[in-house]
Amino acid sequence: MKLTFATRPSALARWQTQWVIHALQALHPNLECEEKIITTQGDKILDKPLPEIGGKGLFTQELESELLSGAVHCAVHSLKDLPVDNPAGLTIGCIPARAEARDALISRANLRLAELPPNASIGTSSLRRAAQLLSLRPDLRLLPLRGNVDTRVRKALDGQYDAIILAGAGLTRLGLDSHVTEWLSLDVMLPAPGQGALAVQCRADDATTLEILSALEDVSTRKCVTAERAFLQGLGGGCAVPVAAYAEVVSDQLSVISLTGLVISEDGKKVVKVSGEGMDALELGKALAQQAIQNGADEILKLITAH
Repeated sequence: MKLTFATRPSALARWQTQWVIHALQALHPNLECEEKIITTQGDKILDKPLPEIGGKGLFTQELESELLSGAVHCAVHSLKDLPVDNPAGLTIGCIPARAEARDALISRANLRLAELPPNASIGTSSLRRAAQLLSLRPDLRLLPLRGNVDTRVRKALDGQYDAIILAGAGLTRLGLDSHVTEWLSLDVMLPAPGQGALAVQCRADDATTLEILSALEDVSTRKCVTAERAFLQGLGGGCAVPVAAYAEVVSDQLSVISLTGLVISEDGKKVVKVSGEGMDALELGKALAQQAIQNGADEILKLITAH
């Protein structure tokens, strides 16, 4: 059996795809795998913030087209970059165990968030990160930050910013976590839904590939990210809005999930935070989204989508 994987050209995308390939081959010794490198719109347009040019789907659309055409069997994504709705005919074949979910701060001067000087410049193109930073430090200057993970780290070390914020999983996967000045606690910076998890996408009718991928499935991670993404979807599902969510299993039997969700205005001044527990991941996410809306989340989101 041979599987062809679509992958973006970035070092992180290649690492993630190769990690999945090696993990599958360890479980299926006779499995042959190859990569097909595809440059997406998100890889080509590096001079504008993501929300301005279409959001997360820019990193996935070309890979999904290759899947639907039958040119490849699988595509490995950072789950946080994958829109909540799968295109017709595609499914998430497996979600391996989640890696680091927290965000990390990198500062050339080795200063933690609380130690940065007044009006310090922070590099991030995430509305979610920017809004949470401003709620803590309204004095900060938030500046756009694009490029691959290694490029972003280099910009921080070159002193182009006083600090930058990145997803910790990408740093650890690429061996760049030695540059981390501070791991931001979940109380300070709630992550994006699905952050730290990988998703292997394939065709929904490809029973052979689905069977092979099932060996990498992590039940606990699937339940947690399902709750997080259901929360996002219940709020409208947009990727260009400051919505954060994090879930974890709180019982040994994997039966009870604890979920915290956050909706925050761009200036960080209006915050709606909800939390709860449940056994059904999908229902828990939906219920907390409705609770957030009742607490004013829809008014925050309307202000953001209006401009």
